[in-house]
Amino acid sequence: MEQNLDAIFSALSDPTRRAIVARLSRGAATVAELADPFDLAQPTISKHLKVLEEAGLIATRRQAQSRPRELCPIALKGIADWLEDYRHFWRESFDRLDAYIEKTGGNEK
Repeated sequence: MEQNLDAIFSALSDPTRRAIVARLSRGAATVAELADPFDLAQPTISKHLKVLEEAGLIATRRQAQSRPRELCPIALKGIADWLEDYRHFWRESFDRLDAYIEKTGGNEK
């Protein structure tokens, strides 16, 4: 799991790949459709897609002559599960901050 998280976070470290994932969250798309909003050649987009696919974030399916890419939500669930541990930490931190503000009346500098 840890190694897969490393690959996922590495893949998502690039803004173009994050934009591709965001686009695929709305449905499957071909390489041409994914390349359209970027000022990048299709081979460059294909390299980004390969990184995302190797990380398990997207999959390619065959549909007649095209090969649309689609999002693999199970990989995103892995990230959400990992982040859940930290959500508890932040919740406790905010609760302590709320208690401190209430105790001081918010007048501390």
